[in-house]
Amino acid sequence: MNVLVVEPGYLPYEKEINGLEEMQKTVGGYIQAIYPYPEPVAIVCNEEGLNVGLEYNRSVPGGYGGIFGTFFLCGTEEDHFCSLTSEQVQTYKKYFEKSEILLGAKENEPITFKVPSKPKGQENKSHEKNHSGPER
Repeated sequence: MNVLVVEPGYLPYEKEINGLEEMQKTVGGYIQAIYPYPEPVAIVCNEEGLNVGLEYNRSVPGGYGGIFGTFFLCGTEEDHFCSLTSEQVQTYKKYFEKSEILLGAKENEPITFKVPSKPKGQENKSHEKNHSGPER
């Protein structure tokens, strides 16, 4: 199924995931699904993300607070997960475009600061430029 993966600090990206094992690998542990939207879309995350010290990722509406660690969004159909539509992919790419830094919380509402996200695959580019060895 085609899903949208959201990692802490990065722009959301599409990925093909098939089966429970790939779902667990994507989120780094046992999965938990939450349904904060009126449309048939689930957020699938690590059910122990907060307890095992995963990095804060993004806020979620509807009293869910925030998600710790990588999560993905997928469609729902009757009693199973399915691919997102292309419209849903575009909607949630825009919605989760900015990364968030957790500053605190009031009850179950996170207080965050939104910052620009990096594209996936760009994590070592600046490191390579700064540490390319001595110039000749």
